[in-house]
Amino acid sequence: MPSAFLKMNSSKPLPLAGIGVFSNTTCPTERKISVFFSVIFMTVGILSNSLAIAILMKAYQRFRQKSKASFLLFASGLVITDLLGHLITGTIAVFVYASDKDWIRFNQSNILCSVFGMCMVFFGLCPLFLGSVMAVERCIGVTKPIFHSTKMTSRHVKLMLSIVCFCAIFIALLPILRLRAYQIQASRTWCFYKTEHFEDWEDRFYLLFFSCLGLLALAISFVCNAVTGITLLRVKFKTQHRQGRSHHFEMIIQLLAIMCVSCICWSPFLVTMANIGINGNHSSESCETILFALRMATWNQILDPWVYILLRKAVLKKLFQIARRFCGVRLITFPSWELSSIKNSLKVAAVSDSPVNSKQTNLQLLSSPVQ
Repeated sequence: MPSAFLKMNSSKPLPLAGIGVFSNTTCPTERKISVFFSVIFMTVGILSNSLAIAILMKAYQRFRQKSKASFLLFASGLVITDLLGHLITGTIAVFVYASDKDWIRFNQSNILCSVFGMCMVFFGLCPLFLGSVMAVERCIGVTKPIFHSTKMTSRHVKLMLSIVCFCAIFIALLPILRLRAYQIQASRTWCFYKTEHFEDWEDRFYLLFFSCLGLLALAISFVCNAVTGITLLRVKFKTQHRQGRSHHFEMIIQLLAIMCVSCICWSPFLVTMANIGINGNHSSESCETILFALRMATWNQILDPWVYILLRKAVLKKLFQIARRFCGVRLITFPSWELSSIKNSLKVAAVSDSPVNSKQTNLQLLSSPVQ
């Protein structure tokens, strides 16, 4: 989802000849915001994701374990997708706004609206799909560490990333393949599936299909992250040793942040689109409601790098030091951090799942030096 188009004001639509037509519905007039502010808003997303990519590349060169490499590859795919989303769709939106939304002049053949709509669908679904795949990968890594270490190779991760991208591309191209045009929305600042004046079931199907896939991805992420968090808590209280305690705390915080940000940002837009698809031409969703839901979804691309990458152990340690200083209470003790938190998680999970020589293995873990 782009960032710039969310700040654009709306005006009365004009008729347009050709495939792309304007909606007859008008959005309430909003406060005028300069194109400069829209560019700044888009730039924040680009810089955030660029910083996250730099951190990921540095971490990938530092850690070569299979488990860590798979996580870094998935995370890299996510932030690169978010970066391209801000760059491509944001640029198109700024161009539309700078051209005073005169679609008649630059969209005679509906090519720009089609490209805009496909980008909106692709860069909307692809991060959701990647988030669910990452949740599944983390769940397998914690609950089935041996299977994860032997089967989750870099080649398999790259194959999964390719499959996710091709699925999102196919869904974005589906209306074009069916000779259905993307529609310029009521605000005249963005293009998407037809959201009003449905002609048949197919117009409603695209909205429902998009919404159901997005909500399914969120549900998978929620379930897998919940299973991972419960497993980590169970292992923590079962082992009762200090090594890995900071890792457990770090992972639980990250999982909660991922679930909260994804659900809060995406649920309004997905539910709104599903409601429009179900009710069809009788939908009561206003243009203002749609734009608000879209703003919420857009923030997910800005917050993604901060949740997945920048909310790291060093940041958490500093936050708790500040909290201790303000509260005057020793909230938590941070021992030496494990350099590879994923590796530590696999060792602890493997110990908890092994019924043979568990006591002896626990003693070895307790006596082993922290790396």
